[in-house]
Amino acid sequence: MENTDIIYGLHAVSEALTAGTVNKLYIEENLRGKNVDTIKALAREKKVNISWTPKTELNKMSENGVHQGFVARVAEFAYTELSELLVNLTDHSTATLVILDELTDPHNLGSIARTADATGVDAIIIPKHRSVGITPTAVKASTGALQHVPVVRVTNLAQALDKLKAEGFWIFGTDMDGTIYSKWNTAGKVALIIGNEGHGIGQNLKKQVDEMITIPMIGHVQSLNASVAASILMYEVFRNRN
Repeated sequence: MENTDIIYGLHAVSEALTAGTVNKLYIEENLRGKNVDTIKALAREKKVNISWTPKTELNKMSENGVHQGFVARVAEFAYTELSELLVNLTDHSTATLVILDELTDPHNLGSIARTADATGVDAIIIPKHRSVGITPTAVKASTGALQHVPVVRVTNLAQALDKLKAEGFWIFGTDMDGTIYSKWNTAGKVALIIGNEGHGIGQNLKKQVDEMITIPMIGHVQSLNASVAASILMYEVFRNRN
């Protein structure tokens, strides 16, 4: 089980320092160079203590993740409440949400957050159970994007979708049989569900989807990695609106 108050890697640590969420900073004891100077200056500005630490210790703290010599202990990730998010989006007629249905790979979550930040997605919604949360691996994979994209964690995704519909969101899912994404009408408030890496969107959620969207493929493999599929569709919404 990963420690959720540890993050690592240059981008993740520098974003957390900028956001003011770092409690303690650990830098590899013999590390030198421009990156170290930048991080040291940020830490000084934010009044964060630096502990010069052996590489073996940093390997242990990051559970052998690619830490690049930088590890930080941070305040626990602050999830956003769904009710608070919906209040903030009341007057936002082109709000975009990405809903992850039981995604289990933290790299996928981090990668999706990175594209969500790039394309102006308003928030990511994940379930509390049988799903990856914000782990150090997800934060590292997001290269700091998880400091900027709100993440909502809900007990029941089906109930969350009912609330979104009541607020005027159109619910879209991804499926082999659906509207080709280039013909997708992305007007209005959009909530896009990305299914689990293995079995896709759960049957109970499929019943709540207004329209299924498909990404055509001509190769032998008939499915895309979850984060790749999510990226194509987020950019389609972005392209249509810009």
